[in-house]
Amino acid sequence: MKPRIFGPSRREVLAGLAASAAGLLGGGATAPAATAQLALLARPAMLGLRPGQPATPIWELAAVSHTRGVHLKRGDRCEVVFRNDLPVPLAPVWYGTNGAAAADPLRGRAPIAPDATETSLISIPNAGTLLADFRLFEDGLKQPARPLPIIAEETSRVATDRDEVLLIEEWRLRPDGTALPPGRDPKDTTPLFTLNGQTSFELSAAANERLRLRFINGSQRSVLAIKLESHEVRVMALDGQPAEPFPARNGALVLAPGARADAFVDTATSAAFVLHDGKEARSIGRLVVSGARERPAPLVPPQPLPSNGLPEKLDLRGALRFDVALGAPDVGWTRSGTFSTASEPAFRAKTGRTVVLAVKNPGPVTNVFHLHGHHFRLLDRLDDGWKPYWLDTLAIEPGQIQRIAFAATSPGRWLIESVVTDWAAPRLVRWYAVE
Repeated sequence: MKPRIFGPSRREVLAGLAASAAGLLGGGATAPAATAQLALLARPAMLGLRPGQPATPIWELAAVSHTRGVHLKRGDRCEVVFRNDLPVPLAPVWYGTNGAAAADPLRGRAPIAPDATETSLISIPNAGTLLADFRLFEDGLKQPARPLPIIAEETSRVATDRDEVLLIEEWRLRPDGTALPPGRDPKDTTPLFTLNGQTSFELSAAANERLRLRFINGSQRSVLAIKLESHEVRVMALDGQPAEPFPARNGALVLAPGARADAFVDTATSAAFVLHDGKEARSIGRLVVSGARERPAPLVPPQPLPSNGLPEKLDLRGALRFDVALGAPDVGWTRSGTFSTASEPAFRAKTGRTVVLAVKNPGPVTNVFHLHGHHFRLLDRLDDGWKPYWLDTLAIEPGQIQRIAFAATSPGRWLIESVVTDWAAPRLVRWYAVE
């Protein structure tokens, strides 16, 4: 659908967004009826990063009329109305929605121009913690930006008392208090981390409550470890897909940029959220536990989350195998602004086949790999099994090769992202085909 150019006031634009989200696809197009509506807005925002100091200007992706977060359901067909209120072309990219045709705008859907609106229909095939983000287009961003967490709920109730999103973000502040976008030299800047937009976040709970904490590493360059002290943190899902439940080692979750982890925590006592960026540990918030509404005893260990239907087994013997070297410009990697599917794909696979990738980081710095369109298993060293979870994002250390496997179930052209864990490094993309 072609963008519709608006010239009304900001109030009229927001009203139009809400109205559009309640209607059918524009232009008289015929499509299956939507079961959910979502109005997204790319806009300027302000963030209070320094106590007692002026707010820092940023850009953000926001959901209109969703004051308590965006909650969808597995199986929803969601009509998304996206309004670009920023001065550069942008489009939302959805992370974690396998097979969502509108999730990868670089595959043929042009970014939406400034002051324009586009309506699309996106399926939500799986429950989990998702992320909507326009930072794939970071070469054009004049301010650092924040993504939008999306909760896709299970169709049956999960036995927890509360469900909380914890978005970790990384900023580079200049001496004048403004923030530097990634992909630029961070000289003379100071790193700062926030949890849900705050430098000192507080989460209140009663004793013996079971919390579902959806941790998201919303930073764009740093692999981060976050720990809730004095508690067992039980990992239930990674990157939006259920896992065999397991305790986080020492209560800490290690997350690559863009990675998500759902954890269950039975509250016991007040404790700190401690963040480690590989250089130093810092308290970034607190869990404050009171005796109000106290449960007499902790709950029994949780059952695994419902499956999203990914295959229990992968045919490694009959798999198609490819080598993928990250970040090398001479083998097809490019910035998003110059990407074209006229370039050679990283690989091609037939629909229904198992694909095994040997992903190599030839560089001297940790590289983060993200696969669009499919979730993958991380294989054991001898390819004789895999870890008991699915991923779509993986940090690969310098000189290492990690082998991953996935079932090529979603036909189309899909993106691969590669970004070095260095603030000045560019975000690079390639594509692969499932035919």
